[in-house]
Amino acid sequence: MPATYEPIATTTLSSAAKTITLSSIPSTYTDLRIVFVGNMESGSDQIKLRINGDTAGNYSGTTIYGDGTSATSDRYTFGATSIQLARNLQMTTAIETTSIDMFSYAGSSYKTMLIQRSADRNGSGTTSRQVALWSSTSAINSFVIYQDSLNFAVGTTVTIYGILKA
Repeated sequence: MPATYEPIATTTLSSAAKTITLSSIPSTYTDLRIVFVGNMESGSDQIKLRINGDTAGNYSGTTIYGDGTSATSDRYTFGATSIQLARNLQMTTAIETTSIDMFSYAGSSYKTMLIQRSADRNGSGTTSRQVALWSSTSAINSFVIYQDSLNFAVGTTVTIYGILKA
């Protein structure tokens, strides 16, 4: 990582869990980068992000997906109760990697994000890019990455980096 990146916190699951929470994020950086690397138990589920415990309909986003054969897009409009990092995934056979860039996270304007996700399925991988918006003027000081029904597998890791002078 460039010298402007500083690791703030890392969580690695030692037992399967439905949620991963990082809190007490300091407001001393310009931007944040969150890196998720892991997989889930057997089945299909959605991976979501919720900021500062906000369950109101303050999230929206637009996503493009590709799998090497076809491309699609999806949009969820203002009123969603979380950011959809990935939907209807079956991640048991491969590692999922997602990075979330949160711009001006401590500022007083709405928070914009760029989300990049990739997964290898033994030669049949997928990738997506998303722009998302959290319609709140509050500084981001915590977030949770979670699934509706399944658990993240042991060894799944989330690291948050503070970016200086971005």
